[in-house]
Amino acid sequence: MDISMVMQAFQGILHPMMLLTIFIGVLVGIIAGCIPGFTFTMAIILAFPFTFGMDPVQGLALMIGIYIGGLSGGLISGILLGIPGTPSSVVTVFDGYPMTQQGQSARALGIGIASSVLGTFIGAIVLFLLGPIIAKFSLLFGPWEIFSLILFALTLVAGLSGASLVKGLLAGCLGLLIGTIGISPTGQVRFDFGISQLSSGFSPIPVLIGLFALSTLFGNIEEIKKSVAGKDTKILKQQVKIPYLQVIKDMYKERWNVLRSSLIGCFIGCLPAAGAESANFISYDQAKKFSKEKEMFGKGHPGGIVASESSNNAVAGGAFIPTITLGIPGDVAQAVMIGALILHGITPGPGLFHTQPVLVNSIYVAIIISGVAVLILQTLLLPILTRITFIPKEFLVPSILFLSTVGAFALNNQIFDIWIVFVFGIIGFLLMKMDVPLSPIILGLILGPTLEAEMTRAFQMDTSILLFFTRPISLTFLILALGSFVFTIIQVRKQNKETAEAIDIRKGA
Repeated sequence: MDISMVMQAFQGILHPMMLLTIFIGVLVGIIAGCIPGFTFTMAIILAFPFTFGMDPVQGLALMIGIYIGGLSGGLISGILLGIPGTPSSVVTVFDGYPMTQQGQSARALGIGIASSVLGTFIGAIVLFLLGPIIAKFSLLFGPWEIFSLILFALTLVAGLSGASLVKGLLAGCLGLLIGTIGISPTGQVRFDFGISQLSSGFSPIPVLIGLFALSTLFGNIEEIKKSVAGKDTKILKQQVKIPYLQVIKDMYKERWNVLRSSLIGCFIGCLPAAGAESANFISYDQAKKFSKEKEMFGKGHPGGIVASESSNNAVAGGAFIPTITLGIPGDVAQAVMIGALILHGITPGPGLFHTQPVLVNSIYVAIIISGVAVLILQTLLLPILTRITFIPKEFLVPSILFLSTVGAFALNNQIFDIWIVFVFGIIGFLLMKMDVPLSPIILGLILGPTLEAEMTRAFQMDTSILLFFTRPISLTFLILALGSFVFTIIQVRKQNKETAEAIDIRKGA
């Protein structure tokens, strides 16, 4: 590790304009996270067009700020309303909301904020230590290894994105199919249906905006409005002044919980599309097993909040590992960041550590500064943020719709991209109704062209298919792909069996 590059990154990030960018990003992320239904992923997608006029480091810093702020912001509505602001804050509700009902909302919020910040720091440290090692190892990859790695990532995404493996695989195949539209690796235009705008394929950003922003508006806004409207706003009258000494005592008592949960979050973050919500449940389960007060979990135990929020934010550091070392996004937010880098002519992957060392080190620093910004902004603005959770959805919906269309148009200044947003918004809405996961579609769209290009390269270098199975690293990834497929089938069958047994017990009662 070149210390001079790290210091140069610190110097760049600590510039007043860069700090302002990060703080604005964190504030936007916190607000997006604390409003039920308006996720930080949506905020990152909508913020993408604003990065066009920025240099790569500043644009990435803005999105990292939104990412870290959004991961933490979901705890506010989860603790105060019992409604998670983001899917990654579901577990926070288990103990956070009971503490609010006991009149300890300020303490719960303080524990959640502290855990988020510590999880962010630990995630950044893990990224700093492991990133260069994995990048150096990945330089050994040829087209056979890259093909097998992407295949493993896609099977992993399909398996982890929902209860139905078949739906996950179909979603991944749909993404791969969409990715074939445009120019093939051999230079031929295909599947453009005579539409000139499709000759170069779909741009991932309008597809992302449609699938994740518009489909959410179409599908969930009425349900979200009812759920928030039904909550008792008397919680706003509770004292929101954080009892700092009590929070420090709580955090010291749960110090091993913080470390364990953060490391779990880092590991889960490395797995494409596993998501912070998976890390939450696993960390919560482990915290409960190691606790001496197991019976208090779910009734307002600080350890439950610590496990959820520290693992939640540590996922960010873990998710960046495959993104910057292999060019494989850990989640949808990372996919948008890859799009931003490509827009600036930078290709994520192992070569990034050699061609853009300052950029890579700036990511580490931006994550740490974002953690500091979360601590400052959530602590100072907590009284205001508790009221933001009640923003009327009739104001939110047109704003998101406007930003979605403007953002899509700003990408290429084409009306066609706006049509793409609406078409994929409808497709996303219909798929959500059928419980089809959307993440595999995006991963398939982004990784599909690379998968095909590497397969073409492999056969151009040697026509033997046996090389995919005789090269050790390639074979390892293929075995892992098969293993993840089989493991998911076993897990789904186990869940179905448990569900059937539970139904039989209820009928017997």
